[in-house]
Parts: sequence; structure tokens; C-alpha cells
Amino acid sequence: MINKRLLIKNLLAHNDECSFYDKKRQLNLHTREGKAKFLKHICALSNSNPSNNSFIVVGVEDQDNEIVGDDFFDDSHIQNLVNAFLENPPKIQYENVPFPNLPKDRVVGLVTIKPKSKTSFFKKNIHTIFANTVFVRRGSNSTPTEDKIPYSKQNIETVISIENSSRNSIAHTLDGVMDFVNISHGDLTSQYKVFKELFVICWAGIPKKIRGINYLSRVDIELINEQVKLFYSAQDVVTITYDENIFIITEFVSLGLNDKTSYYPLEQQKISFFDNGYYKIENEMLFEPPIYNKKMLYHIYNTNLSLIDKLQKGVTISEREIKDIENIPCTLMICFLNGFEDAKQKLIEAKPFLKAQKNKVVYINFKEVMRILRKMKYDKIGD
Repeated sequence: MINKRLLIKNLLAHNDECSFYDKKRQLNLHTREGKAKFLKHICALSNSNPSNNSFIVVGVEDQDNEIVGDDFFDDSHIQNLVNAFLENPPKIQYENVPFPNLPKDRVVGLVTIKPKSKTSFFKKNIHTIFANTVFVRRGSNSTPTEDKIPYSKQNIETVISIENSSRNSIAHTLDGVMDFVNISHGDLTSQYKVFKELFVICWAGIPKKIRGINYLSRVDIELINEQVKLFYSAQDVVTITYDENIFIITEFVSLGLNDKTSYYPLEQQKISFFDNGYYKIENEMLFEPPIYNKKMLYHIYNTNLSLIDKLQKGVTISEREIKDIENIPCTLMICFLNGFEDAKQKLIEAKPFLKAQKNKVVYINFKEVMRILRKMKYDKIGD
């Protein structure tokens, strides 16, 4: 079993960017340009290293390898994005890896690209990349090529060595549990569960009971053996159920135009553990958005656009409007889900002005809303 934190450290220590490894300060999948860059690197690493796992580490400074972290990115449907644009797409996995020096809401992202034999190429246009374009790695760069790509086994020994030196141990597992319970979450109620005498899941949060249902808020859930964060949210709530073989996380999103007291099931994540030392994660979208009166929403939508315009122009706003800014992300999401097609783009364009607010809750709300919309989009159309 690979300890993903050790794997990242070994990748950073062992190699500069090469034909099986790349590093990024952050991913930007809000724009077609950002998606195109991500897909280009996936395509190039898959083609240049077909015999081994390839890796992209996210949340690292390019010049000095400083681990600065990035936002928690729990998009289990990112494979759909790859499948939508690449012919012969590789299987990929995105995992969130906590590091001790980072805040609880920051992690290092690890993209693992599985080996495959067939050449990957773009099957349709995106941003400045045209259909049928093939990318390969040349040093630390992902570049287009028209040459036939020979099947390569050049990195087998190197990758195996890095992965073997990243194997988990009992000491790493015990240290991980103690760190989670006593240091990272000493202020929260923490629990753990051992599956198949091998896998350890720890979780922490604030218990709350609403209409007879037990929820957890400010939730953090980790698979300790692999140092992988399974779930994190500063805003939304979850329910947790489990037996001897299965651990189920059901995420709920709080939505409403005023008091936000209604909880809607968003997604269920099911982790199944097996006697042979393997586990499987399955995700199912559950979300059915609330439907509101279009005439009322039209008025609310225009009011929010007017407030965003004031932020862009630096116009002084009232005390009431300062409070309303907190609700802009949630309100525009509701509008988008009720047929206001421009609402999502308006929210994305408002990002720098929401991020600049002194009230940090505003930007947290923005990130949570974008996470939900991204999940829904990839789950349905892959784009």
C-alpha cells in the first residue's frame, strides 16, 4: 500500500519534471484554457510513459519545490473530462494529500495516470488545441508531435523504485492516527474505524441534529494508510454510515434564498474494502435542485448582478449589502440551476472581487459553490 505523502516527497526529491512526472502550482478547471492545459499534460505523460504510472503533483512551487498546497479538490468525475476530450484516454485518479505544515483546508493534489498501450490524442477542439493533436513530453515540457510514438519501457525501474520506497508501514499508520486525533483535530469530535484489519479511516466534525437526523459539519475524513483526504468541507454537512466492509459518506448542501435551512443530498461516496487488501471508491450524484418561481428569481438575479457591478466599480455599499455579498455564490447557483444560463459565468467573472472581500466566508462560499457545479457538470456531460 502506497503512502501518498511519502510518494510526493520522493517524487520531489528524486526527479525534476520528466517523462513520468510534472508539478503544478494549481489547477484551474473553471476555464477552457485551464482544462486544455490539464488535458495536454495528461495526454503527454500517458504517451511518453506507457509502461508505468505517471504523476502530476499540484500545490508545489516550480522553482524551489516549496509545498504550498492548493484547495481541496474532490471531483471524482474528473475522469469524465478526460474521456470527453481524449481518444484512448488513460485512467486517472485525483487524490488530496494533507501535509503537516499546511492549514486544514489546504492539501497537495496527486494525479496518478495509469499505464496503457495505445496513443492518446485529442478527439475534439478545446481552447487552442485542435482535434487529432498528439502530445508527448520533451524534458519538462508537453509538446505536440506528428511523429509515431514508439512504445517505451524506459522508466520502469525508476518508477518501481520510487513507489517501493513509498510503501506504508505500521509506524506511519499509527503516527497518522495520533496526528489526526490529537493535533490536527484536537478541537473536534474524532472517531476511527478499522476495516479488514488493515485500513484505517479517521473522521472529525461537529455533530448536529436537525429534524431527527444526525449530521456532521466542518467535516474532515482521511484514509490514514495512504494519507489521502477523502472529504473536506468548511460549509456543507454529511452523514456517515458503515459496517464491517463499507464506509458511506453522504454529502448534503444547504440551499435557500434567505435562511438556507434546507438540506439537499448532493453526492454519496461509497468505499468498499476487500479481504485481498484492495478497496474501491464509487460515487453517485443524488442532487435534485430546488425549483423556485421564475419571476421572483429574475428580480433576485438582477439584484445580485447590480451588487456585483458595485463591487467591480468600487462603489460604497450599505451594511445590508455587505451581508448580501455572502449569499451571492449560493444565489447565483440557484439561478443557474433554474435556467438562468449566464449566472454561472457571471459568478466566475466575479471571483476576484469576491476573493478580495474582508469577510473570508464570501470566498469560501464561492469555492464551495464552484465545487458543486463542477461535480454536476462532469457527472452529466464531462465538459
